[in-house]
Amino acid sequence: MKYILYILLFIPCIVASQEQIEGVILEGNEKNEYQGLDGANVFWLNTSIGTITDENGKFSIPYKNEYKKLVISYVGFETDTITVSEPKRIQHTLGPKGSLDEVIISTRKKASSRSFLEARNVINVSSAELLKAACCNLSESFETNPSIDVNFADAISGTRQIKMLGLTSPYILITTENIPSIRGASQAYGLSFIPGTWVESIQITKGAGSVVNGFESIAGQINAELQKPTRDDKLFVNAYGNANGRLELNTHFNTKVSNKWNTGIYVHGNLRDTKFDKNDDSFLDMPLQKQINVMNRWQYIDNEKGFVSFINFRFLNDEKQTGQSNFNPKTDKLTTNFWGSEIDTQRFDVSAKFGYVNPEIPYQSVGVQTAFSTHEQNSYFGLNQYDIVHNSFYANAIFNSIIGDSRNKFKTGLSATYDDYEELVNTSDFQRKENSFGAFFEYSYDNLGDLNVTAGIRIDTHNLLGTFLTPRLHARYTPWENSAIRASIGRGKRSANIFTENQKMFATSRTINILDTNGKIYGLDPEIAWNYGVSISQKFKIFEKKADITFDYYRTDFENQIVVDWENPREVNFYNLKGESYANSFQAEFNMNLMKGLDIRTAYKYYDVMTQYSSEKLDKPLTPKHRIFANASYETNRKENGAHWKFDSTFNWLGEQRFSSTEGNPAEYQLSERTPTISTLNVQITKVFSHSFEVYLGGENITDVKQSNPIVSSDDPFGSNFDTTFVYGPIFGASYYAGLRYKLN
Repeated sequence: MKYILYILLFIPCIVASQEQIEGVILEGNEKNEYQGLDGANVFWLNTSIGTITDENGKFSIPYKNEYKKLVISYVGFETDTITVSEPKRIQHTLGPKGSLDEVIISTRKKASSRSFLEARNVINVSSAELLKAACCNLSESFETNPSIDVNFADAISGTRQIKMLGLTSPYILITTENIPSIRGASQAYGLSFIPGTWVESIQITKGAGSVVNGFESIAGQINAELQKPTRDDKLFVNAYGNANGRLELNTHFNTKVSNKWNTGIYVHGNLRDTKFDKNDDSFLDMPLQKQINVMNRWQYIDNEKGFVSFINFRFLNDEKQTGQSNFNPKTDKLTTNFWGSEIDTQRFDVSAKFGYVNPEIPYQSVGVQTAFSTHEQNSYFGLNQYDIVHNSFYANAIFNSIIGDSRNKFKTGLSATYDDYEELVNTSDFQRKENSFGAFFEYSYDNLGDLNVTAGIRIDTHNLLGTFLTPRLHARYTPWENSAIRASIGRGKRSANIFTENQKMFATSRTINILDTNGKIYGLDPEIAWNYGVSISQKFKIFEKKADITFDYYRTDFENQIVVDWENPREVNFYNLKGESYANSFQAEFNMNLMKGLDIRTAYKYYDVMTQYSSEKLDKPLTPKHRIFANASYETNRKENGAHWKFDSTFNWLGEQRFSSTEGNPAEYQLSERTPTISTLNVQITKVFSHSFEVYLGGENITDVKQSNPIVSSDDPFGSNFDTTFVYGPIFGASYYAGLRYKLN
């Protein structure tokens, strides 16, 4: 199959040339400032040929000599019909409807939605969705989304781990404004380094992503769009506190420097300095922690000349202390007095994006993305020490245009990466440098109706991975109204950072073994996998209420995988796959608007994730085969000053999960083969007093579900049976929180 795909991607596309008219639809205001009108209808009179404008007000529509009258409409604006005598660029401004009696037209945009028009299977999560829960950072922003699984990585660090399609975050390309950001040294804790209030929206792409963003994506892509200084509030303040001792403050300051320059300063700080040991195992339920995170963001816009750019500077300092309640790092560090751990991280990064859209040829654009980061983590876990320094550089240049007409678009460009790793694992040093250079081409066909196809291929040469091709293909077909059938296939390749991606192993007494030595990355080979997927979506109405249902099936097949083998309770072993490893994922999701302001989202997920270990072929540990998800949100009518109430609740049920083997332990430290099922319930109530001020109260795990004895051999932490990795559910129990938000436009 994969070789057929290689051939298909190189077959030239023969497309019929058809004239197109390009243009932009604008709206004005009392200050005579004009901006693009997103979602305006543009169609030829007495035909079915039409389109809608994009977020910048731009459109492209087929043209024939017999088409003379172009109709432009938008709710709340006068409908205009203009005469077109030749195929030339159009710029038109819609005016508001005349003032007869006042009419207020309102609509409620869904906080989370799935695109029915894109070839890729993309779920869009808006900032309104992020406000439904205590979204303090990016790792906590998926609690209300059924496509992403969230769980604690271990019993001591408080780190949340995400999964997609049954695979952990290293197999997901996580980007910030389409620049890879959570990778390498930041893989374990990096999601907690992006504050939730900084995020404007999130796009979740299931299956193989775009070749434009690189070759590493296997299970999918998560892209976080940050707040824009031109659209964000001049002042925003978010204060938060919860019952497990966490205090947090976020402030945004945005200002207009000149007609073309805007800047914003974003400051995040959090603190937890209270010790909790609710299960009396002598270990802290949550780590002591403090973080300061500062970003300065610059935005440049010149609409007349077609230039736009962003420049970001960010500094982070994050400190965690965990372990036994009596642990004092000043006297007990790296001793057997008490078991303790400290994880100190400093990170600096700078990124820039430059874009140019030709005003005379709006379908042509050029973009350049660059990023540099330096990440230093110093840490120890009991008697184990782990330090890493990672310097990284990324650059990507993209050219967009069309072939013949705007139904046939393409992206092409060049990219380069550089990574320098220095790691200390107890007394062993590991150093390596990775660099790659690649070129890509992606073709998109859209017949402006029932068919989209996106086919891409890239070639990369990498100093450790060699020279290789990465093909990816996505297609959408609409056989009937309000439906979408999608299919995708793609290949991904990556080097596994075995230590930083599996830091929880340091909080055990296991010995660490690398069983293969002939590869170029820790003696191991690169990971290679193919991902295949099918998705079927349908919108409909039940008793005149909007609803939709989606069925997703994805399979990931590994050609090679770095197997992380926990089956011997005294060891954790790393070796190249010798046999079969795959992940099957099925999801059925149903959404409905039950009544005005009341929405429900439900989902059922099934996972079949198997790997060939040295002993036998087994289910992936701590991966539930079954999961049920339900979310309900209700919003009251808004008053003129914006005042209203919001209510949200999220229910999760997880089926049994397999524990890795503990048969070699003494009887008192042996666990059952599988975990019990668990269910959690989160709720939040928000009172919006005005457009500027709101307060919120909430509870996480309000049914107070707790995993008993999450740490094996907590009574003997320096003994041979100590292990903190057998975590399948909440440790702290119920936790309640409160916060406020204030904004000044």
